[in-house]
Amino acid sequence: MKQQNYNNHRKFYPPHHFIYLPMLIILEILGIYKIWDDPGNQLAWILFSIVIFLLFYLAFMTRQHYALGLQNRMVVLEFKQRYFEIFNKRSDETADKLKFDQIAALRFTYDDEFKELLYRALHENISGDEIKRSIKKWRADHLRI
Repeated sequence: MKQQNYNNHRKFYPPHHFIYLPMLIILEILGIYKIWDDPGNQLAWILFSIVIFLLFYLAFMTRQHYALGLQNRMVVLEFKQRYFEIFNKRSDETADKLKFDQIAALRFTYDDEFKELLYRALHENISGDEIKRSIKKWRADHLRI
């Protein structure tokens, strides 16, 4: 992978994002089209479309719910550990003042910028996206899915 930065930090899982989900979308479009194109089997195509939609919804929501929920917990724990290592004190009060997108964005900073951007997040309430855009030296996170 190229050196990670703001423009390329998102990661995709090709079988899921570029094969399975597009295939479900195509099948859903086909099913909806066939509802009007094949009146003799209209009920079958309605049921087909409902099943495909439910498979898409289930695949999307399950992936989001479990994988991202767990990763979000780890990002917060990483923030707390890093805060303790830098400031030598607990971060519970500080972490409670930040939104998750701010905490997540701070993981892309090195320690010197971490302090500056944490201060701005707390006092200027800059968003996670603003934090990412403000990073001068990007600290890559290749493990997040």
